[in-house]
Amino acid sequence: METILTEHSFKDKLAGLFHENLRSNFSNDSPYIRNLRHEAMQEFEKTGFPSQKQEKWRGTNLSKPLKLEYVHHFEPFEKNVDVAKMFACEVHELESHLFAQLNGWFVHQNGGLNQLPGGVIVGSLASAFVKHPEIIEKHFGNYAPIKNNGLLALNTAFAQDGLFVYVPDNVVVDKPVQIINLINLTENLFIQPRNLVILGKNSKLQLLYCDHSLLHKQSLINSVTEVFVDENAVFENYKLQNKDNDSTLITNAWITQKSNSSMMTNVLTLNPGTIRNNVHVTLDGQNCSADLFGLYLVDKEQHVDNNIVVDHAQPNNFSNQLFKGILDDQATGVFNGHILVRKDAQKTNAFQKNQNILLTDKASIDSNPQLEIYADDVKCSHGSTVGQLDTEAMFYMRSRGISEDVARMALMNAFAAAIIDKINIEPLRSRINELVSKRLRGELSICDQCILDCREGRKYSFDIDLEKK
Repeated sequence: METILTEHSFKDKLAGLFHENLRSNFSNDSPYIRNLRHEAMQEFEKTGFPSQKQEKWRGTNLSKPLKLEYVHHFEPFEKNVDVAKMFACEVHELESHLFAQLNGWFVHQNGGLNQLPGGVIVGSLASAFVKHPEIIEKHFGNYAPIKNNGLLALNTAFAQDGLFVYVPDNVVVDKPVQIINLINLTENLFIQPRNLVILGKNSKLQLLYCDHSLLHKQSLINSVTEVFVDENAVFENYKLQNKDNDSTLITNAWITQKSNSSMMTNVLTLNPGTIRNNVHVTLDGQNCSADLFGLYLVDKEQHVDNNIVVDHAQPNNFSNQLFKGILDDQATGVFNGHILVRKDAQKTNAFQKNQNILLTDKASIDSNPQLEIYADDVKCSHGSTVGQLDTEAMFYMRSRGISEDVARMALMNAFAAAIIDKINIEPLRSRINELVSKRLRGELSICDQCILDCREGRKYSFDIDLEKK
């Protein structure tokens, strides 16, 4: 079933769509999910969409995409798709558990849920609703609060499918889990994927999540991911974003860590269209560590907005944020980095840095590092820089016979390397390093299926030119 959503009071249209489809599309909900949906829709009807009147949204304007006409599907286009044919793509020498999502729906295999060694479950959230209600009721909706957040509330009300990952206690997943999230557009789509990732005590997971679009159609994607990292668990999350210029992607990641856990997330935005990344980490135990890295490369009239919050809710924890961007043409960016240290969170160590290079006078970045500290025994720092390529370094290389183009590329690659080097999966690090270099040269070869161009795919032009002649 599909429903066309028009600009005329988009909020009211969505509310009406929800109530019209309660019986037909949400009839199999458990009482827990049913109640959560109702609460979420009530919150959305009260709160609505964010606007630039709100401080955290003043740099990103959603009014244009919200005025377009979209189609919302309550069922997947195809319930069973041959993953090998659609997503025959690997990073060279990277062994991974490979899965796929198509237009917000998990591509079904084995009835929607896949059992990996050690009792690890990877698959469809919709299937998990039915087969693992005890896990769902313990975790779903418990880490991404809907109060005063219209986007989270809307996603929760409409949540049907997405990624579900469950790692039991004392299990180290033998190789990375790779998700190709493909948007294949024949019409303007409004998509709301919902993901849930759970790591048990003493477990470890490396997750590689690739956002990619085919065809040039308008899309509005409002994605929510909840992650729970239990005691002594280790979670690495790599998010690769390669969207077309007509897409609007809003990602919301809410991560909760327990004592002695460690988490690292690395968001690599190679081609954004319009992207808003909301990342909220709560350190809800002692001796936790959280590293948050990001690299964004934007040009033309593209826009990227990274809104990062690390909540130090308990003492003796460490966090580090490092986000770097290169902006060209009329591209715009926003960085809001917020460190919150609560009253009892003594012995906190929290650091934050945002660095940007503007290649033209018309490119701009609004950088807002923030500290909010209510404890007195802490070590915290924040900083922001916005500038051009290092003229002294450029002069030094030119004086030794290096051409201007080569010198520029060397400086930009060195700037990006600080983020790329944080990738702990060597084949992935090598591949991303190659892709970033191609992106900066104005090239990007990808296969038909995903960002990673691992086989001989066609040349796909994004009309990108970050290199100045």
